[in-house]
Formats: sequence, C-alpha cells, structure tokens
Amino acid sequence: MQNSTTRKPIEIKISTVVAVAILLNESSFPAVEAALKEMTAGSPDFFDDEFAVIDVEAITDQELDWNALIPLFKTHGLNPVAVRHAREEDHATIRAHGLSIDVVSKPRAEPEIQASQAQSQAPVPVVQVVPDAAPAVAEPQVIIRNMPAMVIDTPVRAGQRIYARGADLIITASVNNGAEVIADGSIHIYASLRGRALAGATGNTEARIFALTMEPELVSIAGIYRTFENGFPPLQAHHPAQVKLSGDSIEVSSVKSAG
Repeated sequence: MQNSTTRKPIEIKISTVVAVAILLNESSFPAVEAALKEMTAGSPDFFDDEFAVIDVEAITDQELDWNALIPLFKTHGLNPVAVRHAREEDHATIRAHGLSIDVVSKPRAEPEIQASQAQSQAPVPVVQVVPDAAPAVAEPQVIIRNMPAMVIDTPVRAGQRIYARGADLIITASVNNGAEVIADGSIHIYASLRGRALAGATGNTEARIFALTMEPELVSIAGIYRTFENGFPPLQAHHPAQVKLSGDSIEVSSVKSAG
C-alpha cells in the first residue's frame, strides 16, 4: 500500500513572480541597442537575468524585428517571458521564441444606476473638507485609501527579493548590497538601504522610499529609476532620507524632523 505521505510527482501552486516592464517607444533596432548600452554602461550584470514583459503599446502601428530584439534583451541580462499589446500578426513569431502573449483586459464601463437603486445602496465612506461658509456648488469629495503593509523584521541579504503585492513594505533591519525589495505602495526601511528598492511597482507615482541610511544601488518609483554609479547625493550625515518622484525624475532629499 502506498504511503499517504508520499509526495506527488507534480504539484501546481500559486506563485508570485516579479517582472520588469520593457516599454518600447522606438521600433528601430539600432536605436534600442544603443539605448540599452547607454543604460547599462557596459555592465554585464546590470540586469541580473530579470524576468521581463515587453510592452509595445506606444508603437503598435510599427513593425518590429522580434528575431533580433528578443536575443538583444537576453544578452543584456533581461529574460523576456511575455509581450503586451502585440499586433495579432506578430503573435506566431513571438510564441515561436517561447514567449507568451499578455492580454490586457480593458475595464468595462459600469452601467448607469437608477436613482431608486442608488438611494438603497450604502454610502461610500469619505473624508470631506467643508469650509465655514458652504458655497452653492458642492465641494469635491476627498477619499483616503489605506494600503495594508508587509512587515519584515530580519535583514534582507544579497540575492534575496521581497515583494509586497498590493501593500506598503516595512523593513526593520538592513537591506544589504545585492538584495532587492519591491512594493506596490511605499517602502519604509528603519535601517540601512544598500541594495535595490522599487516602490509603486504597479504605477503608483505617489509612492516613496524612506530609509534611516540611504546608500542604494538603485531606486525606482512607478518604473522610473535612478542608479548611483557616481556616488549618492550628499545629504546630512546620519539623517533619514526619502526618494520620491518630481515630474519624470527621481528626487532624493533629507527627512527633516518637526520642531
């Protein structure tokens, strides 16, 4: 009789896989190749065999040389696994390279709700700012959304990757060189940040990165990143710092205490 504790030959479980997005804004192979060389500055391990999704929404009307582009990304340490917004006539070529077609579903418009139904529904909780003298025109409502948090109490070591999906990430220990921490919300590190930190991973431009000591290899907010090959910006010694978006660029500044 077979032992009930014997492992099955194969098991399928839900797993979270983090992939970077390659946003192609140019169809010219030489232009893309030159941009990658400039981005990586010739460093062979700038991208450490990262899973990648190629997004061609900006150039869906242009023909792409997939037989050249996919190997190009691989030679730069990017491992494409899927293509998003690809033209239908390119699907066969993309699949021939072992990549999937990432189908992006567009949100459907909600049907209009009849007045009688709307009155019967519970109101959405809001925080509304009302001036002393209320004007005739109603003030816009301000909705505050709270995001849950993942808390990590141990150091994040080289080679480790932590992803807080749909949440902020709070780390009470150091993030070492070669480690990577990712969050859909903001990242709070109550120690030293020396690895890579990517906040707002799903496009939240309001996300920020905070650390008591900021010495990162790379920081990113909503896909916009910055590296520090030439050294980190001079800040007040032993002072907490934050990283945020200012327009389309990364801004690093000290966090000043009140008082």
